Amino acid sequence: MIVMDIESSGLDSGRCGIWQIGAVELENPNNTFIQEARIDDKDEVTQEALIITEKTEQELRDKNKQSQKQLIENFLNWCKKCRERIIAGQNVGWDISFIQNKCIRYGIHDKFHDLLGVRIIDLHTIANLKYKEKNGVFRLKDEKTGKSNMSLPNVMKFCGLKDNRRVVENGKLIKEGEAHNALTDAKLTAECLRRLLK
Repeated sequence: MIVMDIESSGLDSGRCGIWQIGAVELENPNNTFIQEARIDDKDEVTQEALIITEKTEQELRDKNKQSQKQLIENFLNWCKKCRERIIAGQNVGWDISFIQNKCIRYGIHDKFHDLLGVRIIDLHTIANLKYKEKNGVFRLKDEKTGKSNMSLPNVMKFCGLKDNRRVVENGKLIKEGEAHNALTDAKLTAECLRRLLK
């Protein structure tokens, strides 16, 4: 299983760019992938993305870095060497759809589909099912909306892991900590999966 995460310049996959992909092979944790790229000229950048990653827009647009297309192709080539090409992550459907949208834009969707497809395992789902098994209810933000509150920090807490990363809400830093990094987040997600599956 490949546990992956991306760092992007914002949440809208149609308007923002991917600047970092990190991944770890769950069964072989020494096999990791971490690379960065420059976002495209037309990609938007949000303030929240800059705060959470401690990056500047200039760093995300650095012409000395490889293109997003090359980053994605390198990631796909790395995935090709993994024994199980099932993708897992926290809210991983978002990450995969982001990559898939870029693959369509760059004309490499067939390569994406041949190597990975869209078969995924979501940490959020597994954690919320385990939480309900233990507590009799899903972890919700509040009863009115009924929306899930099983964010990665909450999954980590549920799994007995400390979260040292910074937290940003509504464009404002609300907790100091380590900047988000795709490989670090993929490794944290992998550890949560290991604990929940055992």
